[in-house]
Amino acid sequence: MRLPFFTCALLASAIVASCGSSKIEKDSMGITVNLDRQNENDVRKVRLQVWGDKIIRVSATPDSKFAEDESLVVLKPESSTKFEVEETDSTVSLVTSAVRATVSLATGDVKFYDLSGRLVVSEADGGREFSPIEVEGTKGYTVRQEFESLSEEEGIYGLGQHQSDEFNYKGKNEELFQYNTKVSVPFVVSTDNYGILWDSYSLCRWGNPDGYKQLGGVFKLFDKDGKEGALTGTYVPANPSETTLVQREDSIYFEHLKRGDLAHVVNLPQNFNFAGSHVTYEGAIEAEKSGEYKFILYYSGYQKVYVDNKEVVPERWRTAWNPNSYKFSVNLEGGKRVPIKIEWEPNGSVAYCGLRVYDPRDPKEQMNMSWWGEMQNGIDYYFIYGDDMDDVISGYRTLTGKAPVMPKWAMGYWQSREKYNTQQEVLSTLAEFRKRGIPIDNIVIDWLHWKEDSWGSHEFDRARFPDPKGMVDTIHDMNARVMISVWPKFYVTTEHYKEFDKNGWMYKLPVQDSIRDWVGPGYLSSFYDAYDADARKLFWNQINDHYMPLGIDAWWMDASEPNIRDCTDIQYRKDLITPTALGPSTKYFNAYALMNADAIYNGQRGVDPDKRVFLLTRSGFAGQQRYSTATWSGDIATRWEDMKAQISAGLNFSMSGVPWWTMDIGGFCVEDRYVKGQQEFYQTGKENADLKEWRELNTRWYQFGAFSPLFRAHGQWPYREIFNIAPENHPAYESVVYYTNLRYDMMPYIYSMAGMTHFNDYTVMRPMVMDFTSDLATRGIGDQYMFGNAFLVAPVYEYGARDREVYFPKGSLWYDFYTGKEVSAGGETKVAPAPYGRMPLYVRSGAIVPFGPAMQYADEKAADVINLYVYTGENGEFTLYEDENVNYNYEKGSYSMIPFSFDNATQTLTIGDRKGEFPGMLKERTFNVVKVSPETPVGYSRDVKGKEVKYSGSKTEIRL
Repeated sequence: MRLPFFTCALLASAIVASCGSSKIEKDSMGITVNLDRQNENDVRKVRLQVWGDKIIRVSATPDSKFAEDESLVVLKPESSTKFEVEETDSTVSLVTSAVRATVSLATGDVKFYDLSGRLVVSEADGGREFSPIEVEGTKGYTVRQEFESLSEEEGIYGLGQHQSDEFNYKGKNEELFQYNTKVSVPFVVSTDNYGILWDSYSLCRWGNPDGYKQLGGVFKLFDKDGKEGALTGTYVPANPSETTLVQREDSIYFEHLKRGDLAHVVNLPQNFNFAGSHVTYEGAIEAEKSGEYKFILYYSGYQKVYVDNKEVVPERWRTAWNPNSYKFSVNLEGGKRVPIKIEWEPNGSVAYCGLRVYDPRDPKEQMNMSWWGEMQNGIDYYFIYGDDMDDVISGYRTLTGKAPVMPKWAMGYWQSREKYNTQQEVLSTLAEFRKRGIPIDNIVIDWLHWKEDSWGSHEFDRARFPDPKGMVDTIHDMNARVMISVWPKFYVTTEHYKEFDKNGWMYKLPVQDSIRDWVGPGYLSSFYDAYDADARKLFWNQINDHYMPLGIDAWWMDASEPNIRDCTDIQYRKDLITPTALGPSTKYFNAYALMNADAIYNGQRGVDPDKRVFLLTRSGFAGQQRYSTATWSGDIATRWEDMKAQISAGLNFSMSGVPWWTMDIGGFCVEDRYVKGQQEFYQTGKENADLKEWRELNTRWYQFGAFSPLFRAHGQWPYREIFNIAPENHPAYESVVYYTNLRYDMMPYIYSMAGMTHFNDYTVMRPMVMDFTSDLATRGIGDQYMFGNAFLVAPVYEYGARDREVYFPKGSLWYDFYTGKEVSAGGETKVAPAPYGRMPLYVRSGAIVPFGPAMQYADEKAADVINLYVYTGENGEFTLYEDENVNYNYEKGSYSMIPFSFDNATQTLTIGDRKGEFPGMLKERTFNVVKVSPETPVGYSRDVKGKEVKYSGSKTEIRL
């Protein structure tokens, strides 16, 4: 029977009303199903709550009642949503205007349908598990929730930003924790037009709920002489006079530092000098059963892996202090012994290496969606339905908060390096950009601008920065902004540390364990507890007292994982930040960056409500977009494979619902050969092979960066300014300046997307699958993407490549951006030319792209003349968004929108009535309309001649 909403509606004073079966309880937000349990840890209650027409919250617990903790991520709905309840003998359903969620009265399993009756996604039978856990006196559950795979063609994206260069997470495994270069967000979106937000802050796993196993736990191991039980490790020192060490290794697990001995790596020989050495692990493995074995390699220095005499991992490199993980799979035959070898060249005295594995799983189970959480109150997730993938992400932001409009200057170019050591370096660098006429909006002052022994003082070292206020004023006089690095870290000798500590707001164990950092002799420090609301207020007040009077424009929140010590195991990372104000870190492990962002965003808006907040953070979490926060991909390496990995990392981060992402153009951690190449150039003036590659790597990375949501360069030496990378007559210099200018030419287009991101919950950096979901070929493409709805961007990520394959999706014509020529009717892969100075860049039919005047900074001038390119072949729309660029008046309706539409059948462009207004708005302007068609190709140019249209805010139609 169907029970209308009003039948079960609660009176304001009522708590619970019974509805139909005695197993079912009803309240104003949904229903609770009470289940008969066979075992103590079986589910007792399943609750469905309506959080919107397309959003259903699902909670499940073995307890007699649900926990009352408020979500750190999800905001309370602003209004109630009407729904109906339907019952059968075996099920009960919630029905909204868009979805139906059905619960089995026998098992509590939940299925989700659209209103046509199509099953969208379903919990798997018996796919819900609870295991009691108690940490530091707090009780909870380790949980798992599995969903059935309805289609192998489904694509699933999101989970944050990871570095293994995986794109479609269907059938994949990923551990969700925060670490330098790894940002975990427990949200996914599916090509079947739904999303799942897993509301957990603990260590989580996607896919396989178990941890990776040691090789000896899965395979029989044999050393190089055939003896069972271990592989052979051969350690050859750099100094021939030192002794080569040979020993048997029953596991390859050298992945973290020893507690209490932060100079040595667990399991590695301590009496061996790893700097410059060569290490080989070799022998054979024998699988018990046939199937696909999924490996994870943890690497620093240079490493290669061979299985069955095949190179399964070509050379990879990471700096010694910041290892990376890489995943690969190998099919093995049960009972067959195959050779294995790891070649390793450590590049530091402390070195890390690891190889672990998952044994084969049932293929159907592997393809299922599975969430595992280490410590939660119970199972708590949100099902979000949408008309398309954009609509799903809109639902996610409805739950977790809208993204504010970023300040316009943030859309421009940012220059940074590790690090500007003096006031003179900062000002002279910015002045050099202005002298050369290279556009720039933001210069960044990194860590150690304070005195060496005063981390956390928020005070400049006056010996190197004698006049901080004067420096900031000069930057502003040069029409630029300044961002400053602020860490949640404090040396114990600072007054700020003492202020936190007397209130119990500092983590104790780092001090008790005498963890010292890498600065000078090494200083003792800890991080503040961002989970405490009063501690967050103090953190902001200290910033407000010291930095705000200087006129600082934006905040760089580094090490916000939080990263108290590199290269420790996860348990120790948890120990270092526990207890939090909310409970054990095991339960709240992943949400620190979100709490920290809250401190700055709400703090600044409280004292300077007219100035847009801008935060850049190295870590992030679900909901961070509401705090005007962008994330960058951390201290990545300067390798071609790392550049490529940023494409899929950025795309998945965007699909995690957080729109503002960036990276260190050129990579942060630099291979020694590039450093030596630059040093040799300074000595001889000659470009050797390594410097030549360095310049090309940066050129290709800048090309990619110009079409990222935020455009910034940063990294260790060599310096990252283009005039320090290559001289003015070099093709690298020419290309970087070209794309920087192009970025500013595109400012009307880019800033309109910033408006769309707020008002329409738009996604700027878009996997091909978002706009071409029905084209199955797009579901695995993670190395090209759409920048807005117009541009197909295909970065070049191989040294010496002068072409690359590009897939052109079905449904559109595709034009070459540089020539305007039609290159494809869609539905095909073609080899695209990619000369040194240009990246393959295409525009889809139906695109309407506004280009503004040449500028040196983002708000230098109003776009009184816009070159409006219209790419024919299908209908198209675009809305030009404008406001006051730096304040929050847009929240009060102070902005304008000019709609454009193109009718391909009549070749008519309509410029609609302008909607809205704001102080300083252009009342009249000129659109130079440029038609691009297969018959009339027109490449991009600032000086293009088109059809001139005067516009004063009223609807105008133009036949092209």
